[in-house]
Amino acid sequence: MGAARIDTILFDLGGVLIELAGVEQMLAWSPGVPDSSELWRRWLHSPAVRRFETGGATEREFAEAIVREFTLPVTADAFIAAFTHWPRALFPDAADLLDELKPRFRLASVSNTNALHWKRFRDEWALDGHFHHNFPSHRVGRLKPDADYFEHVLDELGAAPHTVLFVDDNAINVDAATHAGLTARRVVGPQGVREALAALGLHPGAAP
Repeated sequence: MGAARIDTILFDLGGVLIELAGVEQMLAWSPGVPDSSELWRRWLHSPAVRRFETGGATEREFAEAIVREFTLPVTADAFIAAFTHWPRALFPDAADLLDELKPRFRLASVSNTNALHWKRFRDEWALDGHFHHNFPSHRVGRLKPDADYFEHVLDELGAAPHTVLFVDDNAINVDAATHAGLTARRVVGPQGVREALAALGLHPGAAP
């Protein structure tokens, strides 16, 4: 697949552009979960998460369900207080990276997220303005790694899969995007994005 064909980049947010604290917190609360890979598997398949991040549950309903599902040793109120701040901050260079790429590529955010976190992304960091398009799952009503999420994004953009690069820190999502025909790379942080772009011949100024 020629890199020259790629004119659209889809960005996951957490772990790629935003530093997250939630994995460590959930593992500390869930001694029965052996590692982050298993936690992500359970999280992505959690009925409570899927309802909340497709816009089908309130914060209170979500918190109460998660506490039950994962048998967490905290109250729903304590969970929400911590969960609100799981996205810590933008990684250094995240905004600069997007602004550098925006004139050359069509950029879209493709994030499993919710109204609580999206409000922070938009109001505190103005992150949505760095993209041409945004597809937060709670508004789209679909989630990664489901095939219909990627189909929806491609349809809305009018993009063929071979013209799209997808970057995400989660192997489950990367595998799903690859299966959907996109060029997909697992990356962590803006430097990881730069390295992936350089390897594809899309970002000549990046480190090899």
